[in-house]
Amino acid sequence: MMTIDDIKTVMIAGAGTLGLRIALRCAFDGFKVKMFDLSEEQLKIAQAMQAKLTRSFLKAGKITQQQADLVDANLTVTSDIDEAVKGIDLISESVTENLELKKAFYADLTPRLAKGVILTTNTSYLLPSALLDSIGQPELFCALHFHDVFNQVVVDIMPHPSTDQAVIDLLMEFGKRINQIPVFVQKESPGYMFNAMLMAILGQASELFANEVGSFQDIDRSFMGNFGTMAGPFGMMDQVGLETVWHIVSVQDDERSKVFADIIKSYIDQGKLGYKSGQGFYTYPGPEFAQPEFLKA
Repeated sequence: MMTIDDIKTVMIAGAGTLGLRIALRCAFDGFKVKMFDLSEEQLKIAQAMQAKLTRSFLKAGKITQQQADLVDANLTVTSDIDEAVKGIDLISESVTENLELKKAFYADLTPRLAKGVILTTNTSYLLPSALLDSIGQPELFCALHFHDVFNQVVVDIMPHPSTDQAVIDLLMEFGKRINQIPVFVQKESPGYMFNAMLMAILGQASELFANEVGSFQDIDRSFMGNFGTMAGPFGMMDQVGLETVWHIVSVQDDERSKVFADIIKSYIDQGKLGYKSGQGFYTYPGPEFAQPEFLKA
């Protein structure tokens, strides 16, 4: 079984909002990184965002020049899956939050993997055990769930019943090596810890909005003003991505979740996907909730 010192090269599957950040974080911390996405266009978008983030972090003193230089040395991109899996030790998968899409991806991926490669999923709400029929080596498979990577630095390690304890231990250490706070989720639970709590908050906020108790801006003001956060529930949903939020809530069968899903779907149908599309509940860049006057008495 590998130890943390045997992890040299990491494959990031999916170059979306979170995948590109995981790749960048790993590169900053000395790992060789292969960022894979089927879309060449998305890879270009991801690289541009990574360059922007690197400049911003360097200017703010959050990384050193040496770490910034590691990005060019350590991070490569490819849309060729056979190239992506060569010489890798660990995979972090951030494919769209859809069970059938993830299963199809794993069914294609796992026959290409060398023996002993650790496979992790960054799924927000699906359980690892739901994916096992597409996994080649179940004992090497585990959920490794990131939040923002740079601003929210908790990473959840959630095994399924057959995950090797050595894999769990290694992933706990890997989380530390990439400057995250690893938490061990002792048994499979939808939404891990934080996401389960967060979805309860977001669901209640959406119910208040649907029942016309308040505007989404005032619901966010109430939350931000009382908890001192940088964003409220609707701003948070924009950051997560409304498609991701919809995928999570649309599979729930309680009435509140159905109402919640319908609200989110109405925005998605208008092309309002949140931060990444420039518009969700708020307009980006410079959303209303980030303006100094938003919380002024």
